Amino acid sequence: METEAFDAERVTSYWLIEANESLQVAEHLAEKGDYSYALFFGHLAIEKALKALCAARLREHAPPIHNLLRLAKAAGLEPNEAQTEALLTITAFNIEARYPDFKRSFRQKCTAEYTAHQMATIKELFIWLRSGLS
Repeated sequence: METEAFDAERVTSYWLIEANESLQVAEHLAEKGDYSYALFFGHLAIEKALKALCAARLREHAPPIHNLLRLAKAAGLEPNEAQTEALLTITAFNIEARYPDFKRSFRQKCTAEYTAHQMATIKELFIWLRSGLS
């Protein structure tokens, strides 16, 4: 049985399309006031952008993980202190928005101001990650 060669361009393109769609959903949710899910989709956008970087740089599939800092390091990135802190914060949105025992306290934390600040950070990271693909 012959295995198919890894198509880095196709996989990178797939993850970029997915990342852009997730960011768009995050923005729509934030506009509608559904803040906790907006941040969850913001996490997905960053995760998928990182997986695109892994595919492009490593020429293989990204590890099947959700920890953004680990994905950044797997992609060969060296985030600065602010980026590291942002990646750690945004990683938590994956857990906090998903599980009911965390959801209630997370939803209370997700005010309009908090969400706007975090969405701005997510967009900055997204631009930084996209620039790594040029």
